[in-house]
Amino acid sequence: MKLDLNKLPVTPALRILRDAGVSYEAKVYDYVERAGTTRISEVFGLDEHRVIKTLIMETDSKKPFVILMHGDRSVSLKNMARFLGVKSVMPCDPAQAERNSGYKCGGTSPFGTRKKMPVYVEKSILELDSFYINGGHRGLVLKLLPADLSRVLSPVPVEVAIASLD
Repeated sequence: MKLDLNKLPVTPALRILRDAGVSYEAKVYDYVERAGTTRISEVFGLDEHRVIKTLIMETDSKKPFVILMHGDRSVSLKNMARFLGVKSVMPCDPAQAERNSGYKCGGTSPFGTRKKMPVYVEKSILELDSFYINGGHRGLVLKLLPADLSRVLSPVPVEVAIASLD
């Protein structure tokens, strides 16, 4: 489904941001399955480091959480598990990620998730002047400021980035 910038879907993420008085710039693009942050950076001519992935993961005891990571980096599962004090962490199965977040994979936003989950953010994301993150619909990204992310989500900063495995 092609999005129209003048008729954006009202996603839970957009509702949360509007209610919090957050200013954002919306951008729409033709979504391509499994193209991820590479596609977004190519379409808009952005540094992939500034395109943020919203990942739904879980601990070995199946407790879900959200982690925000640079598009050109991956999460060190070992370091994340160590940080959380658990045996292991892994990405949620896509169907479970959708149940936890309320969003389709490829359209996941950290704002307005169905299930309340702890949110972690790679610390260096908070040092960017601005970044792009999914707006809760495939083909919709939002330009946001780190201060707004911090104010609305109160994410816990972590340092678990590794070179991307893609």
